Amino acid sequence: MAEPLRLFVLAGEASGDRIGADLVQRLRRGTDLTLLGVGGPELEGEGLTSLFPMDDLSVMGWSDVLRRLPLLLWRVRQTANAIIRHRPDVVVLIDSQVFVKAVAKRVRRAGLRMPMLLYVAPSVWAWRPERAAELRPLFNEVLAVLPFEPKVMAELGGPPTSYVGHPALARFPMRPAQPERGPLLLLPGSRAGELRRHLPLMRQAAEALRAHPRISGFIMPTLTALAEGLRAEVAGWPVPVQVVSGDERGAAFANGYAAFAVSGTISFELAMSGVPMAVTYVADPQQAKRAAQIGHPVQIALPNIILGREVVPELQFVDPRAERSLGPLSALLDSPDAVAAQVAAFHELRALMQKGAPEAPLVDPAARVLAYADQRPLIGS
Repeated sequence: MAEPLRLFVLAGEASGDRIGADLVQRLRRGTDLTLLGVGGPELEGEGLTSLFPMDDLSVMGWSDVLRRLPLLLWRVRQTANAIIRHRPDVVVLIDSQVFVKAVAKRVRRAGLRMPMLLYVAPSVWAWRPERAAELRPLFNEVLAVLPFEPKVMAELGGPPTSYVGHPALARFPMRPAQPERGPLLLLPGSRAGELRRHLPLMRQAAEALRAHPRISGFIMPTLTALAEGLRAEVAGWPVPVQVVSGDERGAAFANGYAAFAVSGTISFELAMSGVPMAVTYVADPQQAKRAAQIGHPVQIALPNIILGREVVPELQFVDPRAERSLGPLSALLDSPDAVAAQVAAFHELRALMQKGAPEAPLVDPAARVLAYADQRPLIGS
C-alpha cells in the first residue's frame, strides 16, 4: 500500500487559503494526504494544523510590512525550518510573493531539492519583470491562475508554468439575470492596511449614493472573522450598512445591483458571479512611490488585466490624503447600457478562464502536484 503523500502547503491570506483548500480537495479524490503547513479556516477545515495564525502574514503595503517586520522574519525562519525538518514530498507555496520567496531561498540554501511549486504567479507582466528569472532556481513549477501568464513567464525566463484556472470558477456561478434595483456591495478588503485605507472611501460612497434610484441599500460582505469588527466600524456611519458573512455573503452576490470593491481576487469573484462593479485602490506612500517609478499606468482590476481592455472602471488614488472622486462609480450606476456591457464581458471572461489560452490550456492543479509525487527530498544537488 502506497504511503500517504506528505504535502506542505502555505497560504498567507484568505484567497490563498481558498485556493489551498481547493487543491487539497482535488488531491484527496485519489490520493491519501498528510498535511503540514500554514493556512486559515479553509485549510484547517481540510485537516491542517497551522504552524501559526495565517493572519500574521496578511499584510499589504510597505507600512504594514514595516510594522510587522520582526514577526514576518521570524515566521520565514519558522516556516523554512519546518520544511527542512519534515522534508515533505511536495511543497506548495501560495501567493504572498515576498514571504514565500524568502522561505524558498532558505530551504534551497539548506541543500534540499524536494519539489517546490509556487501557486499564483507574481505579476511580472505589470512590474519588475526580472522577478520571473529569479524564481527559476527556487521553484520547479509555477501554477498560474491567469491564462496569459504561462506565455509571459516563458518569455521572461521564469520557471515552467501551467495554467490551472481559479477555484472561483466553481464557487461563484454566474447569476441568471441582472436585477433592476438592489443593494450596492461595499468590499473594502480583508487585511488591516486595506481596511484602514479603504473604509473611509466606502463610507464616502455610501453617503454619496444613498439616494440613488437603483440602490436599495448597502451591504458589506466580509470574512466571518472580520464581521464583528466591521459592524462596530459602520455603526457610526450616517448611512445604514449591513455586514454579512458566511452563507449570507453568497446571497449578497446574488442580489446586489453592483459593487464597489478593492482590487484583488474579489474583483474576479464578482466577475464570475456577473456582478457589475467599479474597482478601487488607495495606495500607502511607499506604494505610491513605486507606482511613480513604474512610469506607466498599471491596471488593477483582474477582469481588465485578463481581457486586455478596460471593462471595469478603476479608481486609483496614489495619495491616500487626496480628495477622491467617485465619478466613475456614479456613471456606472447611471447607465444600464454600461452595466449590460460589463455583464457581457464577464461571460466572455468566464469562457476564457474555463478554456485557457491556445498555448496554455487549462490543466488540473492536482495533476501538476501529483506529477512530482514520486520524487523524494534529497540533500544536496
